[in-house]
Amino acid sequence: MQNGGNGISDKENLTDVNKTLDYYNKNVANYYKQTASVDFADTQNQFLHLLPKKALILDFGCGSGRDSLAFLKQGYNVEAIDGSEEMCKIASQITGISVRKMLFQELNENEKYDGIWACSSILHLTIEELRLVMNKMSDSLKPGGIIYTSFKYGSFEGERNGRYFLDFKEDSFENFIIDINELEIQKIWISNDVRVGRGEEKWLNVILQKKIG
Repeated sequence: MQNGGNGISDKENLTDVNKTLDYYNKNVANYYKQTASVDFADTQNQFLHLLPKKALILDFGCGSGRDSLAFLKQGYNVEAIDGSEEMCKIASQITGISVRKMLFQELNENEKYDGIWACSSILHLTIEELRLVMNKMSDSLKPGGIIYTSFKYGSFEGERNGRYFLDFKEDSFENFIIDINELEIQKIWISNDVRVGRGEEKWLNVILQKKIG
């Protein structure tokens, strides 16, 4: 695992990862209740419209499997991973596919996927970890492939409510992604949280495309 910003050591980073995964393992039932029935079709469709029919999608940090299930129902091919063992279990039950337990940093594919869906997932990485993972995501995409990802809107980095978070605003994400040469921003926008009672919270949504050639 890479060293994080602000002098965070490998040991401290591992502690952050374990705390975040422990949170999801312990709160899987509540997380499923909050997210499973949320209507996320508009954002899903913005991503899907950029993909070929029957595209292969990696749901990268799939949580309870809501989005994987939606993609499968529309005829797409889906692989799903999550770092939380309990999330993998519930997502496998919901989707009917085998969800792999895997950390983001373990992604190691070459031009395999048409699209990578990283909804509210890679926001739990430090800035240096995210740089490593985004490069791995780029390597895993076919040329012209699409990434959707989202972060809480703001400038905070650190532990919040038992989990590690890395927030972005438009300018900070644009500055961050400059270092990842193969990826270009296709769309960036702010939205409200769609969960019940969370409408005041803001999210930064980003669609990226891997350059062709």
